[in-house]
Amino acid sequence: MKKNLFVFLCIILSLNVFSQSHTNERAKWFTDSRFGMFIHWGVYSGAEGYWKGEKLRNDNNYAEWLQYRNRIEKNEYLTLLDRFDWNEINPEEWVILAKKSGMKYVTLTAKHHDGFALWDSKVSEYDLGNYTNPKRDIVKELADACKKHGLKLGLYYSHWVDWEHEFGWDHTREVYGITPEEYDIYWQQKVIPQMRELLTNYGEIGMIWFDMWIHHSQTIVSKEQLLQLKGLIRELQPNCLVNSRLGLSIEEDPDVDFKTLGDNQIGNQKEDFPWQSPATVAHSWGFHATDSEWKSTTTLLKNLINNVSLNGNFMLNIGPRANGDVPFEISQRMLEMGKWLEINGESIYGAEAFDLDKDLHDWGKITYKKTENGFKLFLHVFNWPLNKELGLTGISSIPKNIYSLSDKQKSPLKFSQNGSFTRIDLPDLQTGPYISVIVVEYDKKPEFTNGLVAKTMEGGYSLTPKNINPADETLNIKRKERRNNARICCV
Repeated sequence: MKKNLFVFLCIILSLNVFSQSHTNERAKWFTDSRFGMFIHWGVYSGAEGYWKGEKLRNDNNYAEWLQYRNRIEKNEYLTLLDRFDWNEINPEEWVILAKKSGMKYVTLTAKHHDGFALWDSKVSEYDLGNYTNPKRDIVKELADACKKHGLKLGLYYSHWVDWEHEFGWDHTREVYGITPEEYDIYWQQKVIPQMRELLTNYGEIGMIWFDMWIHHSQTIVSKEQLLQLKGLIRELQPNCLVNSRLGLSIEEDPDVDFKTLGDNQIGNQKEDFPWQSPATVAHSWGFHATDSEWKSTTTLLKNLINNVSLNGNFMLNIGPRANGDVPFEISQRMLEMGKWLEINGESIYGAEAFDLDKDLHDWGKITYKKTENGFKLFLHVFNWPLNKELGLTGISSIPKNIYSLSDKQKSPLKFSQNGSFTRIDLPDLQTGPYISVIVVEYDKKPEFTNGLVAKTMEGGYSLTPKNINPADETLNIKRKERRNNARICCV
């Protein structure tokens, strides 16, 4: 029994687990930034989720899919541009909102699935330059604003799906078909030359964000076409990042710079390569008039912190209206996040994962950072303990100082150390709105213990099938299914 207990409590010291080892030089700014803005804005913004009184014909309610879902003819679709007030639209305001929100980069839907370009493209007449007088180039205006305010510029480009081009892909092709030779006409006539325009005419591009959510082997796009596109980016903008929704996974092509998770998919495991969650504040990406599924500021901050604690980024979307206005519910939450980051940003920017189990502590998440004078753990306390005691399980090194990140004076908090358990005496009041951050400083890399069960906020220990040590590989854990209670009424 004692031998088993010793195995269970054995200390595993790590030498090189504190960095994202599979991050290339191009992507270092990306992993330092951690937080960015996504902008879904285009012709569809004028419809606001409805076409001639009819709601979007799909339960997913993604407003930017209106043209395809409601089978709107191209010329009719473009009548939505009559609703745009070009005297009011100012992309710099979006960049200013991003900066005030603590975001470090901005990614615009330069061409979404509808195939309409938000710049004055010479490749196609299906672009903003041909439908505004005087001509507007939203990509250029946004690029200039990003440069002015010191944010990185990212551009979303729908390469796989294009509802405008005769030989572009849309999902009716699954029924009616298209040949690889026909699809390549679209690729060489539109994708490659338009990407050349974007990579040539707008200065430094931080990333090109592609949106093919399946592997290339499952659709019409060939690997050779994807490599041609990536090669063009490497030729014209060697420092520009490329995401995995190009259609090539990081495992298949290590030259892909970061992995993109599914829409609104929050990270659940630590990765040693850069990755990102694209997310919305409500539900739809483009503005939808009746979308009201607003996530709280606290929820959004928890999502950001969770991702950083697993070496990930968080890109949060705005869907401006046809006049450029950002819905109040979105801007309010983003500005609140920015206020929190003004105080607690040190725990996010340039921070990364620490190698304790991600679900070890029931009070919140940990991020980690190496500094000039040592090492810091940032304890993000989601649930402030009623007994004003915080337990840090798994660290055997003795801290040199512990304090609240919101305390400019860095007044030391009392603590005691017992083996691999640190007990921290917290202030009577929570140290900030939404989520409090406690800093634990060490002179050198903290030594940690894996395989422990952490003390809960109630002072006990919660033993579950998930924290068995050593893990039982034969154990099959099934998620409990929730069923509605049946009620039998008698009359």
